[in-house]
Amino acid sequence: MEPIEITRIKEIKLDNPIIIEGLPGVGHVGKLVAEHVIEQLGAEKIIEIYSTHFPPQVTVNSDGTIKLVNNEIYAYKAEDGGQDLLIIVGDHQSATNEGHYELCSTYISLAEEFGVKMVYTLGGYGTGELSESSDVIGAVNNSNLIEQLTSAGVSVGEQELNAGIIGVSGLLLGMCMKIELDAACLMGITSGYMVDPKSAQSVLKVLGTLIGIEFDMQDLEERAEEMMKIVEKLQDAGQMPTQQELQSYDEDLRYIG
Repeated sequence: MEPIEITRIKEIKLDNPIIIEGLPGVGHVGKLVAEHVIEQLGAEKIIEIYSTHFPPQVTVNSDGTIKLVNNEIYAYKAEDGGQDLLIIVGDHQSATNEGHYELCSTYISLAEEFGVKMVYTLGGYGTGELSESSDVIGAVNNSNLIEQLTSAGVSVGEQELNAGIIGVSGLLLGMCMKIELDAACLMGITSGYMVDPKSAQSVLKVLGTLIGIEFDMQDLEERAEEMMKIVEKLQDAGQMPTQQELQSYDEDLRYIG
């Protein structure tokens, strides 16, 4: 197997699409948002990406069959002159530093192929404590984007981000800058202890404003309510929720710190 293998599922022509990256990360925030966008818009899978940089494992489906871990790209072709999208989702980010760079290079090559005009990377900013905050903080690779983000309710230039943004959500911004492709990272405030649908709601609302698409948030609202019930029950018992307890409510969401 090659370090990176691209399988094309379907050919599609898009008009100046925007990339949305929502790979697993803190609170699963980006992944929740990206998968919600795919489901809401009925986006089609067009590309599968396999790599020796992913963890050496398979996922097991409910019927007992397996799937080699991968990343996938979905396409949404808008009607009536709306905004076309490419959405990057997947099972894992790279397990190696080299792999992060190589996979980001692959995403950028595909961005150039499709004529992408803008990239939004999504994630969570972990505070280490439970919070009711609905804030979204961000970073950009072009100062001209700051006003656009702040108008959508994003806090840009937050002191907390001085330590940097690790993984694809940060690296992709820097590598896009080298080819003069505008990119911004949107991060919802989250504890980092659990899958966080509430934080995902905040990020989805901002993203919808930025790309001009209104999303139904009922599914995320219901997940957030269920998660809070679990957290409150455990807090009343004087316990901090564990990953196993939280995943028992929604097995298809696998937290990766």
